Amino acid sequence: MIFIYMFDNNQLITILFGISIGSILYNLYSVSNNENFLVGGNTSNQNSVKNILGTKLKICCDTPNKVTGYYRDGNCVTGPTDYGTHIVCAVVDDRFLQFTKSRGNDLITSHPPSFNGLKSGDRWCLCISRWIEAYKAGKAPKIIAESTNEMALKYISKDILMRYNSTN
Repeated sequence: MIFIYMFDNNQLITILFGISIGSILYNLYSVSNNENFLVGGNTSNQNSVKNILGTKLKICCDTPNKVTGYYRDGNCVTGPTDYGTHIVCAVVDDRFLQFTKSRGNDLITSHPPSFNGLKSGDRWCLCISRWIEAYKAGKAPKIIAESTNEMALKYISKDILMRYNSTN
């Protein structure tokens, strides 16, 4: 897959090769409409990203060896290469960790040196689709509203997310 980033009249244009037309259209639409994308792991625009409460997105987790986020900067931001859309800041619990492991995403097992595995109570940026899948199965973990990207509201209602809001 090849990504080319160009600027035209201060707008980012992304040209993508080697992926489906649906992904291309979604990514071009999202970037051109100034959604909460931070391209290439550049978090210098972090101040403009909002959470589901409409305020500035707060860091989800920056614990050493458990730094979360697609860009591993502690923030639940996404970009054109993040096909999982890691935008929900969750406080994982054993029930969710076992659920996601049963679906092929083992977040429990350590993979040193970069990942020490998660345990109940850890904060982690989850893919919105996995959180919704867990919600439908009755296994969704609590979230941190201040650290959950407002893009989540395109996939699930604020009312549902707020029912799972934690103050941890």
